[in-house]
Order: sequence, then structure tokens, then C-alpha cells
Amino acid sequence: MGERVNREWLKSNFPCHAACPVGTEAGRYVALIAEGRYREAYAVARRPNPLASICGRICSAPCESVCRRSEVDSPVAIRALKRFITERFGVESMIDLEVLREIYGKRGVQHPDDRVAVIGAGPAGLSAAHDLALRGYPVTLFEAQPVAGGMLRLGIPEYRLPRELIKLEVNAILSLGVDLLVGQRLGRDFSISSLREQGYKAIFLAVGAQRSRDLQLPGVDLDGVMKGVEFLLNANMGYRVELGDKVVILGGGNVAIDVARMALRSNLPEDAINPSINIVTALDVARSAVRFGAKEIHVVCLESQEEMPAAPEEIEEAGREGIIFHHRRGPSRILGQNGRVTGLETVECVSVFDQHGKFNPRFAEGSELSMAADTVIMAIGQVADLSFLEPDDGIEITPMKTIGINHETLATSAPGVYAGGDAAFGPRIAIEAVADGRRAATSIHEYLRGSTEPAEAVEVILRPLPGFKRELDYEALPRQNPPKLPIARRVGIAEVEQCYTEETARREASRCFRCWINTTFREDFVTGSECILCGGCADVCPEDCIEFVPVSEVSADPLLLEDAVAEFGEAANSLFEENAVGTVLVKDETACIRCGLCAARCPASIITMEEFILEDRSYGTA
Repeated sequence: MGERVNREWLKSNFPCHAACPVGTEAGRYVALIAEGRYREAYAVARRPNPLASICGRICSAPCESVCRRSEVDSPVAIRALKRFITERFGVESMIDLEVLREIYGKRGVQHPDDRVAVIGAGPAGLSAAHDLALRGYPVTLFEAQPVAGGMLRLGIPEYRLPRELIKLEVNAILSLGVDLLVGQRLGRDFSISSLREQGYKAIFLAVGAQRSRDLQLPGVDLDGVMKGVEFLLNANMGYRVELGDKVVILGGGNVAIDVARMALRSNLPEDAINPSINIVTALDVARSAVRFGAKEIHVVCLESQEEMPAAPEEIEEAGREGIIFHHRRGPSRILGQNGRVTGLETVECVSVFDQHGKFNPRFAEGSELSMAADTVIMAIGQVADLSFLEPDDGIEITPMKTIGINHETLATSAPGVYAGGDAAFGPRIAIEAVADGRRAATSIHEYLRGSTEPAEAVEVILRPLPGFKRELDYEALPRQNPPKLPIARRVGIAEVEQCYTEETARREASRCFRCWINTTFREDFVTGSECILCGGCADVCPEDCIEFVPVSEVSADPLLLEDAVAEFGEAANSLFEENAVGTVLVKDETACIRCGLCAARCPASIITMEEFILEDRSYGTA
């Protein structure tokens, strides 16, 4: 099956793979963890994702949202399981480079004259640099900030993503031969035209969206009013931010929650947030600091808790940490005295969206309420700063103030210039930016090689699984949530979520239904079946997803019948003629939990278990 894979087929047989922007075979590495094959599991997780260790901690896990296990109880904890294997074989294990050589083989510069400039060392830029280096291109990574990582480093609090881990992930990419230049801002230190003059044949713009959206409110210019992104940038760079005792955050997204939880941890002596201090000392100082009194953190958002765009687990953890939410309230003005913030006036939000589902909040007159505040932080979204673009660059900007691109290739209106990540699509989750980097690398490779052929399709291989057997009672196991640090110890940079133990990881991984494994019925339904119609498979099925029905009660899907005719000839049509006689075995694939009991029970041995294997033969080729 080397032909192009149908998207709907992929969603049915590999739902977690189809949902992952970079196409990680999540179910595959989860199954390998269940079997204790951790090194192989890491190779599956790492091959399509150069930031696998980071994603094991902060990925929003779109794969979990489509996990079929959630139809029974709760989805498999795929992201937490990724962390489990990266801690053993990823950059944090210090043996990652050895495993990478096994995954990709020996690589080197194969196209020395085709230099590529990647602007921005965030997830999109790092991913593009990684893939381009693997394809043999000399890559220079330009970063405006003094450190690489983009919003991974400057926007995500350290209690969620350790800085040392980011550094290790970046160093692994640099080890492929990528050159990194920090403190180099596009539009200030160089331009697109100057890059062309220096001989760069292609450019990828991955500048991110690091500017907070403005909110026009009375009092917005008062001292003590801050923007969410700027607060996170300063806090994550180790600069002391004076907040006072009562902080109010405006917004209901993940940035607002990060700001709130960071603010809760920011009432520390200066030494406690110095990034160069010994980590043990930092935690000791942080624990001592909380004894001087905790801040009062309030989040004001337009949405109800169910409508909030922030991740539910982040909202839950923020609540457990003592952060107070004010739902269905919107800001009307910021109160102040002598040029300094003293409070916030809010108004009741009747509805957030209009009848067409568009953001169009309505407020109730006469519902004003005031609350005291020493600091007001606005975390209502981010936009890209595209002031670096010059008319001569020939790059179009969309009405949404993003870089205009071809959404298939990520090409801009300027030849050889590509763009991705938040600067092209607006703020999104990190794994989507990683996917943009990979897609841009492929497009740049095709552009520089003058290729007009699309990348090879994923090849699908069908492999028998003789003796297939599942873990005892795997369908009844409850979700094993990763351990978390006790509330009393959540101070400073202490990482909140902890890693699974081996026993817990294997137990959680065994909950996977393995959607890519299917029952195959090896019978010739045209010339005569070997099935003896004993009904044993239907009797033993725990989900009642197999049924025997008269052929007269079955109507064939035209497309499926067309496929049957193509494979078995016109005789297949006779099965569904008006007076046809016979029995049809019907199987509900959506209810099947891949236990394999039907195959084990079949006395005629015509039911077998087989798995689909996806092979992306185009990845990393020169």
C-alpha cells in the first residue's frame, strides 16, 4: 500500500497520528512503553519531532483529544508518557545524540552553496533549522533575544518547562551543524535584502508573536498596568518585577493562566529568581520567601469556566494554588490615584459570542463592580511585530496583520522567502509551530533543488501479528495521572508536574486501544467462505461489535462495493442482488477495543490480527 493515504482512513486507523501536527505515531510509542521497549519508543517519538523532550512537558496534546479510550473513560496520558521516555533517552538523559545517530544515520553538509537563513529561534525556527541541517544545508539561526528558545524560553514559566531542558534541546539541534547568532534583530541589525547580499539562497521567517495586544481602557497608562507577554519576558529573564500584594490579570487564555501562576511565585527575594543561582539554594530561598505572605491573585475573564480557552487542567491547577477567578466579567476602567493603579472596575458580560459564533461580547448596563489592585496585567492575546518588513522586500501582509503565505508550502509573495509559526498564523500551540518548521524545511528543500514533485506519500505496510494478546483487564484500568508536586512546595521554579514511575507508565500505556491494529477476515466471500458460521467470535466479543445478519438486511456502500468489484470481480455484485441468500458478518470498528479474542476463538483460523505500519520514506532525505 504505497499509494497516497486517505485522510479519513488515517483518522479511523491512526486518530492520534492524524491529530498530531507533526504526525507522531503516538499510539505506537505508547504501545512500546507498555512492552518495556523504551529505546524504540523514544525513536518513534523523536523522529518527527526535534523538540520531543519539551513537548513531553508543555504540549497541548491534540492527540489526547481524539483518543478513542475517552469514549470508555479518559484518554491515554500520551504527553506524560512522552516525558517518561524522553527522560530516559532524550536530551535530559545525556545519551540523546547516540540515539539520534541511530534514527537519522550519519549526516553532513551536502549542499554547501545553498545557505539558508532562519529568523527566530523559537519552536518553528528550531524545527526548520533541524530538518534543513539533516537535509545537508548550511543553516544560520538568527535570534533577537540573548537566548534561543523564543516563547518557550521567554513566555512559558520555569515551573512548567525547565530552562536547562530548553538549552539541551537547542544544543542538540546546534550539534547538527547549525550556526546560532543571538542578539540579532531583523530590521535593526540586518534586513532581508542584506541576507540576500550575503548569499543566503532561502529565508524562513519564524519571528513569533511577542507583542501583547493593546486594550483601550481609561487608566491604561497608569503605573502598575502591565502587559502579559512583557511580564513573562521579564520574569523569565530573571528580572525582578514589583507587583505588590494584590494582582489582577485580564484574560482567559493560557497566557493569562501562566501570568497568574507566575505572579503567585514572583514575590521572592531577588536572589531567588536569579537564573545563575544554584537550584537547591533557589528553592530554599523560595520556600523561605513564601513565609513572608502570599500575594492575592485574581483572574478576570469574559468567559465562564467552560468557555475559557485555557487548558482545563491549567485552570484546575491554578484554582488549587489559590488563584481566584471572576467569570463573566469584563474590564470597564482601571482605577488610580496619583498616577498609580489602585483598582479595576468590571462589568458583567452577558455573552461572549454572537449568534454566528464570532467574538462579540455584550455587557449589562449598571452592573459595575470595583476591586482593589496594586497591579493590573493585561493578557488578552499576542500579535506579531512586522515593522521589520520593507516595501522592497515584496512580502504581503494580511488584513489580520500576519505574513501572507501559501498555506500548503508556506511560501510568501517574495521568491525564496517562507514564513510560519505565529507570525504567519497568529498565536497557536507549540507543536503546530514545530510542524510549520518541518513543512517550511521541505518546501525550501524542493525550492533549492528545483523539484516540482511533491514529497513522497507515506507508505502503509500491513503486518500480521500471530499470537496477538493484550494485558489482563487493560480495558478496565483507570487513567493514571502523572504525579504533581504538593501545593505547599509549589514555589519559585519548582517543577509542578513530575514524571511517571516505570510501573505507573507501563500501566497507563497498557490502556491504549491500539487503533492501528485490526481484525482481518481471511475468507473469499465470492467463491466460498471457510467460515463455519459458529458465531464464536460474536459470543466472545466483550463489546458486542460483531453481528451476523441476513444479507437481505444489508445494503452496500457504493464506494465499498466498487472496491470489492475491483478486487474480486463482478461476482461481488451478486451478493447484494434483490433475491440474494446468505449471511453477512458485520463488525463495528468504532466499538472494537482490539482485544484479539475473536481471533483467538475462531476455530477455522480465518480471523487474524494485523497492524498497519506507516513509513515516511521522505523524511530527512537529501
